[in-house]
Amino acid sequence: MSQQLKYAVFGSGSWATAIVKMLCENLNEVGWYMRSVYTKEHLLKEQHNPSYLSSVEFHLEQLKLSNDINKMAAYADVLIFAIPSAFIHSELEKLTIDITNKTVVSAVKGILPESGLLLGEHFHDNYNIPFENIGVIAGPCHAEEVALERLSYLTISCADQDKAQAIADVLSSDYIKTKISDDIIGTEYAVMLKNIYAIAAGIAHGLGYGDNFQSVLMSNAIREMKRFIKKMHKMKRNINNSAYLGDLLVTGYSTFSRNRMFGNMIGKGYTVKSAQMEMSMVAEGYYATKSAHLLNEKNKKKTRTPIIDAVYAVLYEGKDAKKVFKKLTDRLD
Repeated sequence: MSQQLKYAVFGSGSWATAIVKMLCENLNEVGWYMRSVYTKEHLLKEQHNPSYLSSVEFHLEQLKLSNDINKMAAYADVLIFAIPSAFIHSELEKLTIDITNKTVVSAVKGILPESGLLLGEHFHDNYNIPFENIGVIAGPCHAEEVALERLSYLTISCADQDKAQAIADVLSSDYIKTKISDDIIGTEYAVMLKNIYAIAAGIAHGLGYGDNFQSVLMSNAIREMKRFIKKMHKMKRNINNSAYLGDLLVTGYSTFSRNRMFGNMIGKGYTVKSAQMEMSMVAEGYYATKSAHLLNEKNKKKTRTPIIDAVYAVLYEGKDAKKVFKKLTDRLD
């Protein structure tokens, strides 16, 4: 791979917008697929995304915009998907061209609800893409801080380390530091799980638990994440690295975290539906909670996941958050 390859981002939310911004630091042209005709027309007229990270102004001569997913997939060599997991299946159903020889990168922070598969697994199983041509972008990195050009860190995972490095290079800049990993499955699960734990942190905050409890919750969360990922994909990894622990901490504590915000609303008494309606952005952890719960239920020997279980009970079983978290406090150490 080289920097001469063509890159395209699929999605028009805050994370997709941030990735396009990062790529524009290094590439003369960046493809950008967005479903909304309005978003595309607004961008062409006003030079910024109307709905997300509107402070970021783009040089239009660098952007190749399209509302046609097949046209954009045909254009690019490296396809970066940043569409929320709840919607990506319906978008991929529009894909009719052969992408077998493309490099596909997941910036999706969740599991496909329809299949329970990670995005990389979905592309491997349904599009015959070799695992060495599949990558994952992990944090810790909030889109809002990318917009502000605050120093941020990314981990690029791919079985082919040369590909991982090439992708890392085109995302690097003065304010983006990158590292590479070969733990593609582990980092993709970590990206999904940390959103569940951020919801838990938000619920706890909304219920009035303080910093002392939050630190215990996060300490237990990283160990729970380690158990879950090890069960799904056993390999040597350091769970304290930035792609796992770092991403968990920023998502659990940051005021930019939409999953923490969502959980906070639930803790304060909002119903799930009312919290979702009030938020303008998708809280990926809501969908991830159900996926993680179902995956664990399928295991012959279930992994101990008290935090995931607690969040699932509140979000999907309609149980009282105060009572559920009171029981959870006795299960943490």
